[in-house]
Amino acid sequence: MSSSILANDLFSVKGLIAFVTGGGSGIGLLIAQALEANGATVYIYGRRKEVLEEAAKTAKHGNIHAIQGDVTSKPDLQRAAEEIKTAHSYVNLVIANAGIGGPSIKTLKPNASLEEFENHLWGWTAEEFTETFAANTTGAFNTVAAFLQLLGEGNKRGNVTQKSQVIATSSIGAFNRSLTQGYAYGGSKAAVVHIFKQLATSLVPYDIRSNIIAPGFYPSEMTATVIAKREKEGWPKSIIPEQRAGDAQDIAGAVLFLVSRAGAYINGNVLITDGGRLSVVPATY
Repeated sequence: MSSSILANDLFSVKGLIAFVTGGGSGIGLLIAQALEANGATVYIYGRRKEVLEEAAKTAKHGNIHAIQGDVTSKPDLQRAAEEIKTAHSYVNLVIANAGIGGPSIKTLKPNASLEEFENHLWGWTAEEFTETFAANTTGAFNTVAAFLQLLGEGNKRGNVTQKSQVIATSSIGAFNRSLTQGYAYGGSKAAVVHIFKQLATSLVPYDIRSNIIAPGFYPSEMTATVIAKREKEGWPKSIIPEQRAGDAQDIAGAVLFLVSRAGAYINGNVLITDGGRLSVVPATY
């Protein structure tokens, strides 16, 4: 097969079959729209039926399909896999994108006393932490587990040149030591990074790749208040060097790179897309 370095060939996702959790809104919807607009068939998965149905209507070619379900439910995930198996018998790409914010540090007043800080942290319940990890970490892991055989079938199909792949949508919160959301959120996103790195190694015998995208501030229900405030007051370079939030083109570019022939040599990678934020905050990345 002759190789091509033309962008249209390198970044093509035509014919790709993809499954995206949390695909009804926020970054998940932007990902689904980018894939579908460029020729992929995308199944979006989430709890809210009406949100999914409205998201599916935004498809450019009519190839965004809604499947209602909860990432914390193994039977729901298994049912989704069976539905796609019936329709196609394989997938090429699974993106574990669904997530929740969990207990937040945002309501703690600035310059709080140690007593106030203690009371704020102690006020969180164990259940709140557990729910956050269940959605952001365990849910992502179970999403992969539910689709492994279909991903294997995707490799056999040969409809695309690159090997099947799983991707986790983590967050720069996994690396940022300066809290913007909360400890459960950051911890769960750091955990999913490590799990998907481990999967990159574990799945080598099966020719399935595993990568991670770690976004910064992008439009979503979780970031709506912060982004609205900054769009009004401005984004100083001390917060984001690019002085803006991420947009549809930014996340589309990152995803299309990873999932196309352009990213076929990538495995076990963490792709940061944050406008430089981790460059200006205490971070471990």
